[in-house]
Amino acid sequence: MESTQKVDILVIMAHPDDAELSCAGIIASQVAQGYRVAMADLTAGEMGSRGNAALRIREAEEAARILGVVARENLRLADAFFRLDYMATLRVIELIRHYRPDIVITNALHDRHPDHGRAAQLVKEACFYAGLRRISTSRNGQEQEAWRPKEVFHVIQDEFIAPTFVVDVSPFWEVKKRAIAAFASQFYVPGVSEKRSNEPETYISTPWFMERIEARGKEMGHFIGADYGEGLVATKPLAVSSLPLLLRQKA
Repeated sequence: MESTQKVDILVIMAHPDDAELSCAGIIASQVAQGYRVAMADLTAGEMGSRGNAALRIREAEEAARILGVVARENLRLADAFFRLDYMATLRVIELIRHYRPDIVITNALHDRHPDHGRAAQLVKEACFYAGLRRISTSRNGQEQEAWRPKEVFHVIQDEFIAPTFVVDVSPFWEVKKRAIAAFASQFYVPGVSEKRSNEPETYISTPWFMERIEARGKEMGHFIGADYGEGLVATKPLAVSSLPLLLRQKA
């Protein structure tokens, strides 16, 4: 059997930078609490108007270092053209069985970018199928055991979706900003973006877009009485053993 790399949380997104924009604060907060977090990108974002695949992967590696995750990999599915098919599903099943996460965080269920909703469905289905022992997968020539995550949560991206719950990420907002700034090919970074003025301006490359990320964090934080928050969406009821555990700790 394969030697796995067990983690508590596996974040699987369609593109490099999806996680940084939507849940970097959550990632950083869980790492700070001692949980093992890994990240995976389905594509290298090669269809983006700015930068290129090699640069995006280097930027993703730097963002992973900033966030302190134990691993980050890229499945190199076709950006914009990956589909919910047999081969793509097997690739994600293999990934899940390697990391054996208790929780998977993935893209928004529906969003402005078509890849986001498609990735959400792909990952959600793969999480279920990864628990079926009759589906055979291997990594590095070694057969994998079945594994099904306990929970799958979806982030909130460009389009607003009401969160199931919101995580207070106030102490980690600056870490989130640094992780986003690692993707200088995509987003406005003062003193850096000006040097890339030869590339086309896009919806996400303007200072306005970064202001919108800031506003979303404050909006989510407002819901729970915090400075900044990040929301997640569950597609089934969450089981709890004690109601007080639902209450955010206050000083």
